[in-house]
Amino acid sequence: MRSRRVVASVATLSCVFLLFQLPADAWDRSHATTFAVLPPGSAHPEGITTDSKGNFYVVTWDYDHLGHPGHLIVFSSEGKFQRRVEIAGASSRLGDVSFQQGTGDLLVVDYGGKQVLKVDPMTGASSVFTSIPGEKAAPNGMTFDKKGNIYLTDSFQGTVWKTGPTGGAPAPWVKTDLLVSHGVGTPLGANGLAFDHTETALFVGNTGDNTIIRVPMVNGEAGQPEVWVTSSIVGPDGMFCDEEDRLWVVANRADELVVLDKTGKMVAKLSDFDGLDEQGAPRGLLFPAEMTKIGDYLYVGNLTVDVRYFKGRAQEGISQWAAQVKVYNIVKMRIPPLPK
Repeated sequence: MRSRRVVASVATLSCVFLLFQLPADAWDRSHATTFAVLPPGSAHPEGITTDSKGNFYVVTWDYDHLGHPGHLIVFSSEGKFQRRVEIAGASSRLGDVSFQQGTGDLLVVDYGGKQVLKVDPMTGASSVFTSIPGEKAAPNGMTFDKKGNIYLTDSFQGTVWKTGPTGGAPAPWVKTDLLVSHGVGTPLGANGLAFDHTETALFVGNTGDNTIIRVPMVNGEAGQPEVWVTSSIVGPDGMFCDEEDRLWVVANRADELVVLDKTGKMVAKLSDFDGLDEQGAPRGLLFPAEMTKIGDYLYVGNLTVDVRYFKGRAQEGISQWAAQVKVYNIVKMRIPPLPK
């Protein structure tokens, strides 16, 4: 009789265990491994892009060293450190980075300097491409349309700015309260952004409100913005649309990547945070910011922000981990099969 009770108890516990396991097993998370490590003296990788030869270019949003020039760090296609240059005239808090279509110029968003710089990737010499007006200006994300126009999010002013292929003074393409943070996690509103493939809509992440805003686009003009997705992505940051118009979004405060189909349905969650390794680098994702896709792989920068940096913000579970990081890294993960 006693042995039957033991068997029954084990069976019951197994059922309970499986019940609690099922939600976690619903997603093929894909394991992220370290691809490249920032050299000593550089911290908080933010923007990431690649050139035609497969080299990686990373810029830093280094709030630990305010007053120092921001860093551009170059890695080979295998993740080997090539060089680091200080960007002339830049603040230490840099946002997005990308090679401009047509010209091949390297453009770097300077969040702290309220500008976008054209940067020589060999020397760090720079010139101002555009400056963002406003006392609270905070340029962050950057994307391009098929005509070469450049769109920039403004994290505090609730604006997406637009300027032409040669830069110069930007104009507000869309301005809305939907792009201002009303959340408690971070004061940053508009952040990552991406067009769909037909350029009929621009998607913008509001990091503080945990929303994705859809802005219709007709003949190059912005239509009425609307909340497209809410609550399911905690801290939307960098994003892009793939060939099937699935939207890939970094969820920085959830330490994961989220994939949405063209209807806004979540079809995948990738990676997670798994502590620190022996060198003090994040395993998996720790407050990730930007990503780039090459073939079947994603490369993601672990920005690793201690949210207590934002004045008046409460400590979160991630805060103490971020404060313990000694080595900052870029991680790599294979993309698992996704639902059709």
